[in-house]
Amino acid sequence: MTAAPAERPAAPVPVLDVGGTHVTAALVDPVTGHPVPSSVIRRPLGSHADADGILDDIALTALRLPAGHGPSWGVAMPGPFDYVTGIGRFAGIGKFESLSGVDVGAGLRRRLLDRAGRLCFLNDADAFALGEHRAGAARGHDRVVCLTLGTGIGSSFLRAGLPVHDGPDVPPDGHVHRLSIDGRPLEETVSRRAIRLHHARLTTSHREPAPHQEPDARHEFVLPDVHELAVSAAQGDTAASEVFRYAFDALGRALAPWVDRFGATAVVVGGSMAQSWDLVRPALARGLAQADRAPVRVLQARQPASAPLIGAAHWVQGTVGTS
Repeated sequence: MTAAPAERPAAPVPVLDVGGTHVTAALVDPVTGHPVPSSVIRRPLGSHADADGILDDIALTALRLPAGHGPSWGVAMPGPFDYVTGIGRFAGIGKFESLSGVDVGAGLRRRLLDRAGRLCFLNDADAFALGEHRAGAARGHDRVVCLTLGTGIGSSFLRAGLPVHDGPDVPPDGHVHRLSIDGRPLEETVSRRAIRLHHARLTTSHREPAPHQEPDARHEFVLPDVHELAVSAAQGDTAASEVFRYAFDALGRALAPWVDRFGATAVVVGGSMAQSWDLVRPALARGLAQADRAPVRVLQARQPASAPLIGAAHWVQGTVGTS
């Protein structure tokens, strides 16, 4: 009796994580759900280049992946972006402006030739959240809020492992950066730029101006970056410690009523600022404690680099939408 031929293993899922300064390509093992370590490629990406330059750089990174993968790609993209049609909507936000109105999906498929049958786009914060839900700190939580703290604030509200973008229990489009605190847009208090400017105000004046005011234009400033401020805070710099306390307490206060409405049992935090966890977590937890409910768990991401890749592959495997 002839033995049945062994089943061919499923092809890995190709994914892209597009950011403001880098693009990452990888193959995700469909069995383990994790990126194949030898396949991960990260290259610089200029978000201020022209459209052809940006698309060329993304495609060149993608084409460096080994052949033999599946035809459907998961592509994590920052917003504003039309994730159904694959068209950029980046006007007026200071990055990827040249892609506004451009059919990114068509441009990438053309450049990838026979390597791409369909492109499944999703928001980069949603990709991060899906990855953390499958293999990280959000795992086991039916309702969870995931944040990425970098240049600004990325956010995703997950219910039963799916992003929630509308309804009375989430902010507009599920985006925390659209919230306000103390009468100002939240990102005027919680962002890379806001934190650096707040530190400049504290260290160049004997009195603290209102948080939205610029430093005195008569002074010239060399603003330390956020990671440098974190080092200073760890070394006892009170001004550096204060800017972290102020920013992330404000984030917690802005987020608290939405965590309450959504019924989240955890807030999972990733992004470059989460590397300063000893400064971020206490202030964020204190702000969140103002919600009229049981304290929510504040957790650091377990898959900070891989989560968007894991989430993008999961999106491919579970979605029927195409660009």
